[in-house]
Amino acid sequence: MPASVASTPEPQSAAAVLMVRPAGFAFNPETAGSNAFQRSAAAGEAESAALALREFDALAEHLLRAGVQVIVGADTAVPLKPDAIFPNNWVSFHHDGTVVLYPLLAANRRLERRDELLEQVRRDGGFEVTRTVDLTHCEARGKYLEGTGSMVLDRPNRIAYAGLSPRTDPEVLGEFAVALDYEVVPFEAFDASARAVYHTNVLLALGSSFAVVCGEVITNPQHRHAVLERLGGTGHEVIDISIEQMQRFAGNLLQLAPPAGSLIALSRNAWDSLDSSQRRSLERHGTPVIAQVPVIERLGGGGVRCMLAEVHLPSRAPRR
Repeated sequence: MPASVASTPEPQSAAAVLMVRPAGFAFNPETAGSNAFQRSAAAGEAESAALALREFDALAEHLLRAGVQVIVGADTAVPLKPDAIFPNNWVSFHHDGTVVLYPLLAANRRLERRDELLEQVRRDGGFEVTRTVDLTHCEARGKYLEGTGSMVLDRPNRIAYAGLSPRTDPEVLGEFAVALDYEVVPFEAFDASARAVYHTNVLLALGSSFAVVCGEVITNPQHRHAVLERLGGTGHEVIDISIEQMQRFAGNLLQLAPPAGSLIALSRNAWDSLDSSQRRSLERHGTPVIAQVPVIERLGGGGVRCMLAEVHLPSRAPRR
Protein backbone atom coordinates (compact mmCIF):
# COMPACT_ATOMS: atom_id res chain seq x y z
CA MET A 1 0.00 0.00 0.00
CA PRO A 2 1.42 3.44 -0.88
CA ALA A 3 2.78 5.35 2.09
CA SER A 4 0.40 8.21 1.35
CA VAL A 5 -2.70 6.09 1.91
CA ALA A 6 -4.14 6.78 5.32
CA SER A 7 -4.13 3.89 7.78
CA THR A 8 -7.66 4.68 8.96
CA PRO A 9 -10.56 3.79 6.65
CA GLU A 10 -11.92 6.62 4.55
CA PRO A 11 -15.56 7.45 5.34
CA GLN A 12 -17.94 6.80 2.48
CA SER A 13 -19.80 10.07 2.82
CA ALA A 14 -18.39 13.57 3.11
CA ALA A 15 -19.64 16.58 5.06
CA ALA A 16 -18.43 19.08 2.46
CA VAL A 17 -18.85 19.56 -1.29
CA LEU A 18 -17.49 21.75 -4.05
CA MET A 19 -20.08 23.24 -6.38
CA VAL A 20 -19.25 25.44 -9.38
CA ARG A 21 -21.79 28.16 -10.18
CA PRO A 22 -22.00 28.26 -13.98
CA ALA A 23 -21.35 31.37 -16.06
CA GLY A 24 -22.52 29.91 -19.36
CA PHE A 25 -24.50 26.73 -18.79
CA ALA A 26 -25.81 25.34 -22.07
CA PHE A 27 -26.35 22.23 -24.14
CA ASN A 28 -22.87 20.96 -25.03
CA PRO A 29 -22.70 19.46 -28.55
CA GLU A 30 -19.20 18.06 -27.83
CA THR A 31 -20.62 15.68 -25.20
CA ALA A 32 -23.98 14.82 -26.75
CA GLY A 33 -22.59 12.04 -28.94
CA SER A 34 -21.83 9.83 -25.94
CA ASN A 35 -24.49 11.08 -23.50
CA ALA A 36 -27.98 9.78 -24.28
CA PHE A 37 -29.39 11.70 -21.28
CA GLN A 38 -28.83 15.07 -22.96
CA ARG A 39 -31.75 16.78 -24.67
CA SER A 40 -31.84 20.04 -26.61
CA ALA A 41 -33.22 23.14 -24.97
CA ALA A 42 -36.96 23.77 -24.87
CA ALA A 43 -36.28 27.48 -24.22
CA GLY A 44 -33.75 29.94 -25.60
CA GLU A 45 -30.12 29.85 -24.47
CA ALA A 46 -30.29 32.89 -22.23
CA GLU A 47 -33.51 31.72 -20.58
CA SER A 48 -32.13 28.21 -20.06
CA ALA A 49 -28.94 29.58 -18.50
CA ALA A 50 -30.96 31.75 -16.11
CA LEU A 51 -33.18 28.82 -15.13
CA ALA A 52 -30.12 26.65 -14.50
CA LEU A 53 -28.65 29.30 -12.20
CA ARG A 54 -31.83 29.34 -10.14
CA GLU A 55 -31.76 25.54 -9.91
CA PHE A 56 -28.10 25.64 -8.87
CA ASP A 57 -28.67 28.26 -6.16
CA ALA A 58 -31.67 26.38 -4.77
CA LEU A 59 -29.71 23.13 -4.46
CA ALA A 60 -26.81 24.89 -2.75
CA GLU A 61 -29.24 26.53 -0.32
CA HIS A 62 -30.99 23.20 0.43
CA LEU A 63 -27.65 21.60 1.27
CA LEU A 64 -26.49 24.53 3.42
CA ARG A 65 -29.71 24.41 5.42
CA ALA A 66 -29.17 20.68 5.94
CA GLY A 67 -25.74 21.39 7.45
CA VAL A 68 -23.49 20.52 4.51
CA GLN A 69 -20.37 22.64 4.06
CA VAL A 70 -20.86 23.99 0.54
CA ILE A 71 -17.89 25.63 -1.17
CA VAL A 72 -19.26 27.53 -4.16
CA GLY A 73 -16.68 28.29 -6.81
CA ALA A 74 -17.43 30.75 -9.60
CA ASP A 75 -17.17 29.73 -13.21
CA THR A 76 -15.57 32.24 -15.59
CA ALA A 77 -17.47 33.51 -18.63
CA VAL A 78 -14.40 33.27 -20.87
CA PRO A 79 -13.60 30.76 -22.13
CA LEU A 80 -17.11 29.33 -22.37
CA LYS A 81 -17.52 26.12 -20.35
CA PRO A 82 -21.09 24.81 -20.79
CA ASP A 83 -20.61 21.90 -18.34
CA ALA A 84 -18.69 23.70 -15.58
CA ILE A 85 -21.60 22.90 -13.26
CA PHE A 86 -20.36 19.26 -13.09
CA PRO A 87 -16.98 19.44 -11.25
CA ASN A 88 -17.00 15.82 -10.10
CA ASN A 89 -15.84 14.78 -13.57
CA TRP A 90 -12.48 16.55 -13.41
CA VAL A 91 -11.48 16.33 -9.74
CA SER A 92 -11.84 14.13 -6.68
CA PHE A 93 -10.71 14.79 -3.10
CA HIS A 94 -9.55 12.04 -0.76
CA HIS A 95 -9.19 11.35 2.96
CA ASP A 96 -5.38 11.12 2.89
CA GLY A 97 -4.99 14.59 1.35
CA THR A 98 -4.84 13.42 -2.26
CA VAL A 99 -6.38 15.40 -5.10
CA VAL A 100 -6.89 13.55 -8.40
CA LEU A 101 -7.22 15.35 -11.74
CA TYR A 102 -8.91 13.43 -14.56
CA PRO A 103 -8.76 13.24 -18.37
CA LEU A 104 -11.97 14.35 -20.10
CA LEU A 105 -13.23 13.30 -23.51
CA ALA A 106 -14.64 16.66 -24.68
CA ALA A 107 -11.95 19.26 -25.39
CA ASN A 108 -14.12 22.12 -24.16
CA ARG A 109 -14.60 20.38 -20.81
CA ARG A 110 -10.86 20.33 -20.14
CA LEU A 111 -11.08 24.08 -19.61
CA GLU A 112 -13.02 23.39 -16.39
CA ARG A 113 -9.86 22.28 -14.56
CA ARG A 114 -8.77 25.43 -12.75
CA ASP A 115 -6.11 25.76 -10.06
CA GLU A 116 -7.99 28.63 -8.42
CA LEU A 117 -10.90 26.32 -7.62
CA LEU A 118 -8.56 23.83 -5.96
CA GLU A 119 -7.00 26.65 -3.98
CA GLN A 120 -10.46 27.87 -2.94
CA VAL A 121 -11.34 24.43 -1.59
CA ARG A 122 -8.12 24.37 0.41
CA ARG A 123 -8.42 27.96 1.64
CA ASP A 124 -12.15 28.39 2.27
CA GLY A 125 -12.74 24.87 3.50
CA GLY A 126 -9.69 24.78 5.76
CA PHE A 127 -8.46 21.60 4.13
CA GLU A 128 -4.99 20.16 3.62
CA VAL A 129 -3.69 18.81 0.31
CA THR A 130 -0.65 16.54 0.52
CA ARG A 131 -0.31 15.30 -3.06
CA THR A 132 -1.83 15.58 -6.52
CA VAL A 133 -2.31 12.62 -8.85
CA ASP A 134 -2.58 14.03 -12.36
CA LEU A 135 -4.03 11.64 -14.93
CA THR A 136 -4.70 14.29 -17.56
CA HIS A 137 -1.68 13.18 -19.63
CA CYS A 138 -3.90 10.30 -20.82
CA GLU A 139 -5.86 12.74 -23.00
CA ALA A 140 -2.92 12.80 -25.44
CA ARG A 141 -3.46 9.04 -25.96
CA GLY A 142 -7.22 9.37 -26.38
CA LYS A 143 -7.83 7.66 -23.02
CA TYR A 144 -10.33 9.10 -20.56
CA LEU A 145 -11.59 8.66 -17.01
CA GLU A 146 -14.15 11.25 -15.94
CA GLY A 147 -13.75 11.21 -12.19
CA THR A 148 -16.57 10.08 -9.97
CA GLY A 149 -18.82 10.11 -13.00
CA SER A 150 -16.81 7.28 -14.56
CA MET A 151 -16.25 5.55 -11.22
CA VAL A 152 -18.43 5.03 -8.20
CA LEU A 153 -16.09 4.65 -5.25
CA ASP A 154 -16.58 2.45 -2.22
CA ARG A 155 -14.11 4.46 -0.21
CA PRO A 156 -13.88 2.40 3.02
CA ASN A 157 -13.39 -0.85 1.09
CA ARG A 158 -11.28 0.78 -1.66
CA ILE A 159 -13.35 -0.57 -4.53
CA ALA A 160 -13.98 1.39 -7.74
CA TYR A 161 -17.04 0.29 -9.73
CA ALA A 162 -16.70 1.36 -13.35
CA GLY A 163 -18.93 0.92 -16.36
CA LEU A 164 -16.71 0.98 -19.44
CA SER A 165 -17.63 3.54 -22.09
CA PRO A 166 -15.96 6.05 -24.42
CA ARG A 167 -15.39 8.14 -21.29
CA THR A 168 -14.10 5.34 -19.04
CA ASP A 169 -10.97 3.58 -20.24
CA PRO A 170 -9.57 0.47 -18.51
CA GLU A 171 -5.96 1.63 -18.84
CA VAL A 172 -6.64 4.87 -16.97
CA LEU A 173 -8.67 2.94 -14.43
CA GLY A 174 -5.56 0.87 -13.84
CA GLU A 175 -3.45 3.98 -13.27
CA PHE A 176 -5.99 5.29 -10.78
CA ALA A 177 -6.13 1.94 -8.98
CA VAL A 178 -2.36 1.76 -8.56
CA ALA A 179 -1.99 5.37 -7.44
CA LEU A 180 -4.76 5.17 -4.83
CA ASP A 181 -4.65 1.46 -3.95
CA TYR A 182 -8.12 0.57 -5.24
CA GLU A 183 -9.57 -2.66 -6.58
CA VAL A 184 -11.50 -2.09 -9.82
CA VAL A 185 -14.79 -3.86 -10.58
CA PRO A 186 -15.27 -3.14 -14.29
CA PHE A 187 -18.36 -3.99 -16.30
CA GLU A 188 -20.26 -3.08 -19.43
CA ALA A 189 -23.67 -1.42 -19.30
CA PHE A 190 -26.03 -0.63 -22.17
CA ASP A 191 -29.30 1.28 -22.32
CA ALA A 192 -32.46 0.19 -24.15
CA SER A 193 -30.96 1.42 -27.44
CA ALA A 194 -27.82 -0.70 -26.94
CA ARG A 195 -25.69 2.39 -26.28
CA ALA A 196 -23.04 2.27 -23.57
CA VAL A 197 -24.23 4.13 -20.49
CA TYR A 198 -21.93 7.13 -20.52
CA HIS A 199 -21.20 7.40 -16.79
CA THR A 200 -21.35 4.86 -13.98
CA ASN A 201 -22.90 7.34 -11.58
CA VAL A 202 -26.19 7.43 -13.46
CA LEU A 203 -26.72 3.68 -12.98
CA LEU A 204 -25.10 3.18 -9.57
CA ALA A 205 -25.06 5.20 -6.35
CA LEU A 206 -23.27 4.00 -3.25
CA GLY A 207 -23.91 5.06 0.32
CA SER A 208 -22.29 3.79 3.48
CA SER A 209 -24.79 0.93 3.78
CA PHE A 210 -26.91 1.00 0.61
CA ALA A 211 -26.51 0.84 -3.15
CA VAL A 212 -28.95 2.02 -5.79
CA VAL A 213 -28.26 0.10 -8.99
CA CYS A 214 -29.89 -0.44 -12.36
CA GLY A 215 -28.97 -4.10 -12.80
CA GLU A 216 -31.00 -4.28 -15.99
CA VAL A 217 -28.40 -2.30 -17.97
CA ILE A 218 -25.55 -4.61 -16.91
CA THR A 219 -26.48 -7.02 -19.67
CA ASN A 220 -23.63 -9.50 -19.23
CA PRO A 221 -24.80 -11.91 -16.50
CA GLN A 222 -21.25 -12.45 -15.25
CA HIS A 223 -20.66 -8.72 -14.94
CA ARG A 224 -23.99 -8.23 -13.17
CA HIS A 225 -23.22 -11.07 -10.77
CA ALA A 226 -19.78 -9.64 -10.02
CA VAL A 227 -21.20 -6.20 -9.19
CA LEU A 228 -24.05 -7.50 -7.05
CA GLU A 229 -21.81 -9.99 -5.27
CA ARG A 230 -19.31 -7.29 -4.30
CA LEU A 231 -22.08 -4.95 -3.15
CA GLY A 232 -23.66 -7.67 -1.05
CA GLY A 233 -20.31 -8.81 0.28
CA THR A 234 -19.55 -5.33 1.59
CA GLY A 235 -22.84 -5.15 3.46
CA HIS A 236 -24.82 -2.84 1.18
CA GLU A 237 -28.60 -3.04 0.91
CA VAL A 238 -29.21 -3.17 -2.84
CA ILE A 239 -32.09 -1.06 -4.15
CA ASP A 240 -32.72 -2.07 -7.74
CA ILE A 241 -34.13 0.46 -10.20
CA SER A 242 -35.46 0.08 -13.73
CA ILE A 243 -34.06 1.59 -16.93
CA GLU A 244 -36.94 4.08 -16.92
CA GLN A 245 -36.04 5.16 -13.39
CA MET A 246 -32.37 5.39 -14.33
CA GLN A 247 -33.30 7.66 -17.23
CA ARG A 248 -34.99 9.92 -14.67
CA PHE A 249 -31.73 10.06 -12.68
CA ALA A 250 -32.87 7.79 -9.84
CA GLY A 251 -29.35 6.32 -9.77
CA ASN A 252 -27.74 9.76 -9.71
CA LEU A 253 -27.84 10.58 -6.01
CA LEU A 254 -25.31 11.19 -3.27
CA GLN A 255 -25.26 10.42 0.43
CA LEU A 256 -23.64 13.15 2.53
CA ALA A 257 -22.79 13.17 6.24
CA PRO A 258 -23.07 16.63 7.81
CA PRO A 259 -22.96 16.86 11.63
CA ALA A 260 -26.76 16.80 11.83
CA GLY A 261 -26.92 13.32 10.31
CA SER A 262 -26.98 11.43 7.04
CA LEU A 263 -28.81 12.92 4.08
CA ILE A 264 -29.36 11.81 0.50
CA ALA A 265 -29.29 14.48 -2.19
CA LEU A 266 -31.29 13.80 -5.36
CA SER A 267 -33.56 15.52 -7.83
CA ARG A 268 -37.33 15.83 -7.74
CA ASN A 269 -37.40 13.95 -11.05
CA ALA A 270 -35.48 11.07 -9.45
CA TRP A 271 -37.54 11.01 -6.27
CA ASP A 272 -40.84 11.06 -8.14
CA SER A 273 -39.74 8.07 -10.24
CA LEU A 274 -39.28 5.86 -7.17
CA ASP A 275 -42.05 3.71 -5.79
CA SER A 276 -43.05 3.79 -2.12
CA SER A 277 -40.94 0.74 -1.22
CA GLN A 278 -37.82 2.20 -2.83
CA ARG A 279 -38.40 5.51 -1.05
CA ARG A 280 -38.75 3.80 2.32
CA SER A 281 -35.52 1.89 1.67
CA LEU A 282 -33.65 5.11 0.95
CA GLU A 283 -35.13 6.86 3.96
CA ARG A 284 -33.70 4.17 6.24
CA HIS A 285 -30.25 5.43 5.26
CA GLY A 286 -30.72 9.19 5.33
CA THR A 287 -33.05 12.15 5.03
CA PRO A 288 -33.84 12.97 1.40
CA VAL A 289 -32.86 16.45 0.25
CA ILE A 290 -34.81 16.95 -2.95
CA ALA A 291 -34.04 19.64 -5.52
CA GLN A 292 -35.71 20.71 -8.73
CA VAL A 293 -33.08 20.62 -11.51
CA PRO A 294 -35.04 19.82 -14.71
CA VAL A 295 -33.13 22.21 -16.98
CA ILE A 296 -29.75 20.99 -15.76
CA GLU A 297 -30.81 17.35 -16.20
CA ARG A 298 -32.21 17.95 -19.68
CA LEU A 299 -29.48 20.08 -21.22
CA GLY A 300 -26.50 18.76 -19.28
CA GLY A 301 -27.48 15.11 -19.14
CA GLY A 302 -26.39 15.02 -15.50
CA GLY A 303 -28.23 15.33 -12.21
CA VAL A 304 -27.74 16.36 -8.60
CA ARG A 305 -24.91 13.93 -7.91
CA CYS A 306 -22.96 15.23 -10.92
CA MET A 307 -23.13 18.77 -9.51
CA LEU A 308 -21.37 17.76 -6.28
CA ALA A 309 -17.67 17.03 -5.89
CA GLU A 310 -17.54 15.69 -2.36
CA VAL A 311 -14.53 16.86 -0.32
CA HIS A 312 -12.90 14.19 1.86
CA LEU A 313 -9.67 16.08 2.52
CA PRO A 314 -8.31 16.30 6.08
CA SER A 315 -8.57 19.58 7.95
CA ARG A 316 -5.47 21.73 8.13
CA ALA A 317 -3.68 21.65 11.44
CA PRO A 318 -4.01 25.03 13.23
CA ARG A 319 -0.94 27.23 13.18
CA ARG A 320 0.86 27.61 16.48
